[in-house]
Order: sequence, then C-alpha cells, then structure tokens
Amino acid sequence: MPETKNYILNADVAAKKLLRMAFEIAEQHVDETEELILVGIKDNGVVMARIIAEHLAKIFLGKVKVIELSLDKRNPGEIQLSESLNFNDTNIIIVDDVTNSGKTLLYALKPFLQYHPRRIETLTLIERSHKTYPVNSDYVGIPLSTTLQEHIFVEVENGAITGAYLV
Repeated sequence: MPETKNYILNADVAAKKLLRMAFEIAEQHVDETEELILVGIKDNGVVMARIIAEHLAKIFLGKVKVIELSLDKRNPGEIQLSESLNFNDTNIIIVDDVTNSGKTLLYALKPFLQYHPRRIETLTLIERSHKTYPVNSDYVGIPLSTTLQEHIFVEVENGAITGAYLV
C-alpha cells in the first residue's frame, strides 16, 4: 500500500510564504542599496533563493545576486560555492528548505568566516523545533513542532515549490 503524504504546505501556500519572506527581507534592508547575496543550499535552497530574488527584483532598491552552496547535509565536510567572491562588507542570506538541528546552516557559515560581512542572516521555509546547534532562522515560512521520528520533505518541480509534507 503506498504511503500517504501528510501535506503541511501546498504550492499556493508555499508561494505566499516565499513572497512574504521577500517583503520581510526588503523591509529589514530598506536602507541598503548595496548588493544582497542570497546563498541557496543545494538543491531546494537554490530554488527558493531564485524565487525570492525574483520577488526582490520588484521591491528591493539594491541588487540581488544568487549563488549556490553545496555540502553533504548528513556529513558536512567540504563546502563549495558556485562563485568565489569577496564577501567583505556584504549582506548575505543563507537559504535552505528545512531547518532540523541547525547543523546544515551552521556549516553553511564556514566559507564566510574568513571575511567580514556586514550581516549574515538565514532563511528557511520550514523551521522545526529540534535544535542541537545554536542556529535560528531570521526569516521563517512556517515554524513546526514535530517528533524526532517525523521527517519533512519539500517537493520542487520545474523551479517551483510544489508542496511540503510530513512523514
């Protein structure tokens, strides 16, 4: 018997959450005219970063750049960026789909620690309440309390978030 998916977000609600977070970013950076760098964690974080960048292009005064960050989420060792930039005096937002323990977001900070960015923030579509690392998301689509046995999956299709479900 196929496993039923307990959806917590559909495509429409996820799109509204991403739009709201884009407005929150624009509001928090209202005085900024410098470049804002969205760092999407592969794979779903990159999709989200691109969607948010499209929204920001219409409402944010500064430029927005999207780069990709690759790491093994289960065993984060080597971390790669799609582009090598000077991150001094920049505003960076690290984007991921789900925050579980905070480990991925913590390790995603590593490439930026050799620089002196103006600000580093984090954004997640779904934030779970099982933190084992001292990381909280600055922009959250939906906070969700779950058991440790439950897992959240975000579905992406053709560059759009189509839903998120709990197993």
